Amino acid sequence: MNSRIRKLALALLVCFVVLFVQLNVIQVARQGRYAADPRNNRQSIRDFNRPRGPIVTADGVVIADSVPTSPGDNFKFQRRYPLGTLFGNITGYYTLNFGSTQLEQSFNKVLMGDTPAQDLQSVTDLFKGDNSGSVKLTVRADLQKVVAQALGQRTGSIVVVNPRTGAVLAAYSSPAYDPNLIVVHNTRKSEAALRFLQAQPTDPLLDRTYQENYMPGSSFKIITTSIALQSGVLRMDQTFPVTNSWLPPQTTNPIQNFKGHNCGGTLPEVFAKSCNIPFAQTALAVGPLGMTQGVKAWGVDEQIPYDLPSPAASRFGQDAAKFSRTLPLLAIGGFGQGNDAMLPLHMALVASTVANGGVMMKPYIVDETLAHDGTVLTKTSPSPWKRPISTNVAQQMTQLMIGVVNTGTGKKMQLAGGIQAAAKTGTAQLSTKGPQRSNAWIVGFAPAEAPRYAIACMLKGGPGDDVSESTGGTLCGPIAKKVLDYLFATDGRG
Repeated sequence: MNSRIRKLALALLVCFVVLFVQLNVIQVARQGRYAADPRNNRQSIRDFNRPRGPIVTADGVVIADSVPTSPGDNFKFQRRYPLGTLFGNITGYYTLNFGSTQLEQSFNKVLMGDTPAQDLQSVTDLFKGDNSGSVKLTVRADLQKVVAQALGQRTGSIVVVNPRTGAVLAAYSSPAYDPNLIVVHNTRKSEAALRFLQAQPTDPLLDRTYQENYMPGSSFKIITTSIALQSGVLRMDQTFPVTNSWLPPQTTNPIQNFKGHNCGGTLPEVFAKSCNIPFAQTALAVGPLGMTQGVKAWGVDEQIPYDLPSPAASRFGQDAAKFSRTLPLLAIGGFGQGNDAMLPLHMALVASTVANGGVMMKPYIVDETLAHDGTVLTKTSPSPWKRPISTNVAQQMTQLMIGVVNTGTGKKMQLAGGIQAAAKTGTAQLSTKGPQRSNAWIVGFAPAEAPRYAIACMLKGGPGDDVSESTGGTLCGPIAKKVLDYLFATDGRG
């Protein structure tokens, strides 16, 4: 009898060990796999019956929150975006069946109250229930509204940055979308809205401020000129002959200035008038190795360090060895054509670098995250990303960019109240045959003597439309002026 009991006890013990191991495999080892399985919606169901914290702008406006659902809904809370299209590119969306994007994705744990610090707090606050956190941004709702109005219905983006810190004060992408249409609990309606947006050729779900790069045109001359000044290849008193055509090595196809105009003079003159040939010549004078290394120092060809998900990278196109075999491509790259492609956010940082004495700060859009009781979980500290130029070169570039606004292609960015701005325009010609397609740019900062704001405006043109038939100074200049005039009118010169 004792023998049978011992065998039964041993068998039960083995079964218990097997069950214990299997439970640990399922609950621990395979937890991530099961949670990621699209067929498993238990986590989503649980989360949609829990409060999710708000996303709030720097001026205290709630741009994402959760509200109790109406009677008859299967869930307790509905995600809501009170300002609709104005912040869709920043907040993203949080859905039951189609995942999440943007801040809703990257700060999900904070908003749900699932960070280690919040878990620890929930242990001490067992009876409070709501453990959700909040995310406070650097962007201002009032400024975002002005930026959106200034951009209007055109395809493009505007970014405003504090050059001293890297804090993003406004970032608007057009066309925009309303995340409220996607987050409804009706799966059929949610899927229909998402599929409709995904099918649009203008891709409204894409944040053009930092997820897509564009040919920069002459706005890239800031980088080319600063590299040449930094290396000693170029001097502020350098002069270039007046001409409308120049033939670089390795080709029979000459480079021309915009619309074939005669252009030349001193460096300040050719920068203000945005001649092409002097900067093509400058790129070749710096050389393939000097240009590729110089451009790299500006963070080009490197993913931008940003606290929104899936940032793209600006690019220069080739390495030094390939440019040595294709010198004409290096030449046109010197004035922002060819393979050059820049993020609007990155171009705002380029302007910020000049404004900040040669230091490029890391961009950030989240100021701090907070626990449910207001305790600060994380606080973003401004930090440098690159230092591509010296303080002296930054001062020289400031003078060149002031000339663009005062006497050159950026006159339409002259600010109210005598506030001095500094800028560079760009008109990137994308097509050589058929109807013209262009990107229009302006990047700059103000006040020039003590910069507080840097801005980048980019408009994407279509075949033969008003953007492609115009220039960056003509179109983006007034937009940048409107935004900066608003900032100084509401904040003072500081």
